[in-house]
This record gives sequence, C-alpha cells and structure tokens, in this order.
Amino acid sequence: MNASPPPDSHALSGPGHDAVTPGPLSAGSPEAQALCADVTDLCSRLIRFDTSNYGGGESRGEREAAEWTATVLSEAGYDPVVLEAAPRRASTVVRIPGSDPSAPALLVHGHLDVVPAEPADWSFDPFCGEIVDGTVRGRGALDMKDMDAMMLAVARSWSRRGIRPPRDIVMAFVADEEDTGALGAGFLTERHPELFDGVTTAIGESGGYSVHLPDHSRLYPIAVGERGSAWMNLTARGTAGHGSRPGGDNAVTTLSHALSALAAHRWPVQVMPAVRTLLDGLERQLGFRVDPADPASLARLGEAARLLEATVSNTLNPTILAAGYKHNVIPSEAVAGVDGRILPGTEEAFFAAVDELLGERVTRSFHNYAAPVAADHTAPEFEMMAAALRRSDPEALVLPFIMSGGTDAKAFSRLGIQCYGFGPGLTPAGFDAWTYVHGVDEQVLVSSIEFGVRVMDDYLRCDPLNPQAG
Repeated sequence: MNASPPPDSHALSGPGHDAVTPGPLSAGSPEAQALCADVTDLCSRLIRFDTSNYGGGESRGEREAAEWTATVLSEAGYDPVVLEAAPRRASTVVRIPGSDPSAPALLVHGHLDVVPAEPADWSFDPFCGEIVDGTVRGRGALDMKDMDAMMLAVARSWSRRGIRPPRDIVMAFVADEEDTGALGAGFLTERHPELFDGVTTAIGESGGYSVHLPDHSRLYPIAVGERGSAWMNLTARGTAGHGSRPGGDNAVTTLSHALSALAAHRWPVQVMPAVRTLLDGLERQLGFRVDPADPASLARLGEAARLLEATVSNTLNPTILAAGYKHNVIPSEAVAGVDGRILPGTEEAFFAAVDELLGERVTRSFHNYAAPVAADHTAPEFEMMAAALRRSDPEALVLPFIMSGGTDAKAFSRLGIQCYGFGPGLTPAGFDAWTYVHGVDEQVLVSSIEFGVRVMDDYLRCDPLNPQAG
C-alpha cells in the first residue's frame, strides 16, 4: 500500500528540498504556530472518541476513531487504509512516500484504544477533550492520543508546507494495545506484513519525555528495549472431598505453597548493557555512584529511579486466584494467574526458576506470552532522535533505558524491525505524568505536546543515509 503524494507533489521531488535539512521550526514562525495549534486540536478531538478497551475482545469506538483518523489523512492528500481484525476492531495505516525510495523506511506507531475510565472517580468527563488551563483533559491524553495527534499534525503540516521526508514514513494507528494487541499490531503484522515492506526501524510510545534529575538537569530517556510479558495460569490438582474431613491432597493448599515460594523468591539483579549505559550517564551527571541492587541508592536518582527499579531484574506477581464453589467442598482444582516480566536475554533462566519453584504438583500454561525486545542504543538512529531533542532543548541529557512494561513494539519487532520508544514531551518539575497514565483525571500539558510535535517533525525529516546533516 502506498500513499498518494500531497496535491502539490511537484514541489516535493528535489533531493535538496527542506526535508533533508532538519531542525526544529522556529517557535514564533507561522508554520510552527499552525503545527502547534493543530496538534492541540487533534488531541482534543481524539480524546472525544471513547475507545475504551475492556479486554477479552470487548471495546468501544475503535472503528470510529480509525475512520476519523483516515479521513484526516485523506483530506491532507494521503491514501490510508482501515483494516478490521474483528468487527469494529479497526486500525489505520498510511505510507507517506519519501524522496529516496532506496532509503530504509521508518514506522511510527500509536494506539487508538485506551483503558476504561470510571466517570464517578473523575472531576470531569473522561472523554470531554476539553482544553482548560493549558491542559488537554481526558482518558488517553498521555496514553497515547497525544502522540497520535503529533503523528497526524506532522502529516498535515507536511502537506501544507509541501514537504516530502527523505525516507518512506509508515504511520500506524492501531487497536487493542491495552489488551494483548492481537487485534491491532498483532493482526497487522501477521495478516498484512506487506504494509511494512522496507521498514527497518520503528518508534512508538514511552520515551523521549523529560525526567527531572536531583541537580535540576533534564534527562530524556529513549526506550531501546522492553521486558517480555509472560501471563501464565498456574494449576494445582488434588482430590475432591467433604470440607469436614482431613484434606491431605488439597489443590488450594498445594497452590498456596507454590505462590508463597514465588513471592519469597528474590530475582537476581542483572544489569543489561542499555541499563549500564543509563547508570553510567546518570552517575557522570550527578557525581555519585548508584547501586542498582539497593532501593535506597536508586531513590537518590529522584524521578529517574522509576526507569531503573523495575528493569534491573525479572519479576513475577500473582494477580488472579480461582478455586472451589462451596465452603464445605474441597475442590479438585485451584488456578492462579501470574504476571511475569522478563529482561532481554534471560528467558531460559526465568522459566527454569519458575518451574523449580512450582515443583511437580503445579503446572503452568500461557494465557499470553510476548518475548522481550531490544534495539541497538549505539545505532545512528538513536543518535538522530537524541540530536532532535538537543536541537529543541540544548541542555538535554539523552540516555537509553529499558521499559518495565510492554507496547506494540513486541509485535512489530517480529518483522525484524528495530523498535524504540520515542514520544517526545517536556513537562516542568513536579508534573507527575505517571499519576495520570491509567489513573484519574488524565491530562497532558499543551506546552508539552507543542514541544513534542516540533521535535517529532524535526526527527522525521532527518535523513538516515546522512544522519549528520542535522
């Protein structure tokens, strides 16, 4: 699938076009003002689509949001496609042709679905999309309709400005990320891999945003990996019987002992190369050593501690319990759901440890498994992102990190694509975005998405075959 070029395509063909001279738009220029106004409006309008994903195949509004996104792109002169993995579970994909067809293509992906919101808990309508006191309010403002809006705003801006990027840019607005991703990125990569022909690198959520350090400097971490997700069911079986009799073969007891062993296990600290680079950079900046095995030492990093505390070891947490149906009946089976998170390169050791802790009387099966992913933090592409951040914030400290959770990168990486987390933003010290992500009264600062869209526009105009041009 290829996009039609914007209507004024005669202005896009020259190799010396503005697209190969990256740099942030001047904040006061008409082009920058139009881009910033557009991204705020688009974010507001996207939030008004209730795209709640309840899991288990139940969702709202993804089809409407995908169709609206496609309309925005079509009106800008592009040729998007809307694809359904199941009734009303839709994603939109568009390819914006670059000036050099031989250059490796870039994927920019964002999800349209959001986690549910309980209106009674909020101080405003979760899907109002209101722009109030310098914020855009509503579910998805930070996760991740702000980045979806940046993608749309950049595409529309290029159409207005007559810009063709140096390489093909594939934009994917996908469904179902807030569950397993099977009906979004999973469906696209399995059923429509041709949409991503020539793509070697991808950027998505969770990275490129500001983190304020104790010395008042600003860190912008770029995600270069994700822990794997192992959602497993643990099953113990025993002998059913009357609750009044001695129970020597009780499935509930057997499972309880296994869960206690898992909870008591201390997973070894393992510092991945990207995490070592992050630690080294922070230590140079702050002037003190950090012991990744010591929570008190990590706490000295302030906001940056969150980037490390869950990525220096594997973890496993019980999340679901189910057994029995009556107080006076010993059940023959007990089941627990657990959430395991696995660092890149440690999968074999992780599962061996789990099996040893479970013993012979408890079996495990996968509810969902997504392997860890890792990209090269020494690659030129990483430096292109870092350079775009530094051009907008000359004091930026840019370092790699590994995400504790997961994104659609797990699906796209199966196509051999190097996946990074890069959704730029700049917030003041004290604005704790993580209290809003999946939380109550979610909101994004207008100034942050204005900064982010300017960085995004700059980065996407960089030439991967001439990364020093910027």
